[in-house]
Amino acid sequence: MTRTYQTTAIESAQEMAHKRMEEFEDYLRLESVSTANRQIPETVAYVKALIEKTGGEVQVLDDLGGNPVIYGFFAASPQGNSERTLLFYNHYDVQPPEPLEEWLTEPFEPTVSDGVLYARGVSDNKANFMARLNALSVLREAGGFPCNVKFLLEGEEEIGSPNLGRYIEKYADLFKADACIWEAGSKDKYENYVVSAGMKGIAYFDLEVDTASIDIHSSMAAIVDNPAWRLIHALESMKNSNNEIVVEGFHDGIQPLSEKDKLAAATLPFEPDQVVEQYGLTGKFITDGTDVTPTEALAFYPTMTVCGFSSGYTGPGIKTVLPRSAKAKLDCRLVPGQSPEKVRDSVRRHLDEKGFEDVRLTMIAAEGAQRTSVEDPFIQTVVQTAQTVYGDKNPVIVSPSMAGTGPSELFEKYLHLPIAGVGAGWAHSGAHAPNENIRLEDFYENIAHMVTLMEVFGS
Repeated sequence: MTRTYQTTAIESAQEMAHKRMEEFEDYLRLESVSTANRQIPETVAYVKALIEKTGGEVQVLDDLGGNPVIYGFFAASPQGNSERTLLFYNHYDVQPPEPLEEWLTEPFEPTVSDGVLYARGVSDNKANFMARLNALSVLREAGGFPCNVKFLLEGEEEIGSPNLGRYIEKYADLFKADACIWEAGSKDKYENYVVSAGMKGIAYFDLEVDTASIDIHSSMAAIVDNPAWRLIHALESMKNSNNEIVVEGFHDGIQPLSEKDKLAAATLPFEPDQVVEQYGLTGKFITDGTDVTPTEALAFYPTMTVCGFSSGYTGPGIKTVLPRSAKAKLDCRLVPGQSPEKVRDSVRRHLDEKGFEDVRLTMIAAEGAQRTSVEDPFIQTVVQTAQTVYGDKNPVIVSPSMAGTGPSELFEKYLHLPIAGVGAGWAHSGAHAPNENIRLEDFYENIAHMVTLMEVFGS
């Protein structure tokens, strides 16, 4: 495939994107915030109509609780390969737009400025869904679909996909496919096009401790325990000053890194100075002085993060109070081999053995980790077709695992297929943040990549 093919593919993608831009913008106007249960029925109806307009069949599955799961199906054309089926996973729910005062545009009024499209949910994940529909429209106009295509869209990804497992387990035959393209993906800060082969899991906890039924005058601290200190000591007991997680059983099930794993991590770009500048870091990387590289840690190592801590008075001025309670949020990112439930049990045992039986532990989110081998033929197909579209301008790299989390482990467990993550985002898309955006050029290129991928996948 030549440069002429690349140019033609992107031009066709751009033309189709312009034809369907009004539909895309109307989709972005739907405030499908799952945590607030906002405009979910309207969004489900709109997604159903989008798939049908593109030429697909739709089933709305809502018999197992939670927001509906949408199944879409596009049959291979007579000249296509009906023996091959590609599954696209997307979600139609979005994050809340707050803080509203930090938006430069109205979050649910799509706005284009200097080739950048701003809207809540545009990068996570509505643009990727529209790119895939646009790609199918390009193929349909060019003569038909080269393979069977299925969609699974859920409406609870942004709240941890609590009901998705039941749907995939019950409807595994419906969603059966040969491979899956995940909902997320982007160019990185170096303008490399990243193909992700997996993602970390998560176990998210609330920790709480009470030492009294009411707040007390701080003079009583001479004899009454302070819940904030108690919870601080409990947290401190789980991770030492070298940033090593010291909870017995936490690392059970993790396999040692192979030389191929280390090589895959070593090929990932990482510029320390740029990362320091991007986040305004004031200290060293916690991998400094260890045998672990930053890229290895991001791809292959679990984490334990105190995401929030609250206790007592935090307003202006002075209030001499001994709080009655303290609370913390704890986020553990997991890797293949770890189970959220086993991690929960190990943390509970650790707290009890260290004398913190009174610290309540509640797991409020749990998703397993998933990883497809970077040597899997499907990963190689995704890479090769991406290289056809992105050329030398945007080198294609494979990330063994996203540092973030999603429900891909359910797809591996029930559907037994390889998974690759690609999409239309870029390093400054700001998913979950104010002024979320995509660059339209990336959107057109992603459409072209999906066209090329489906053509090769069905060949």
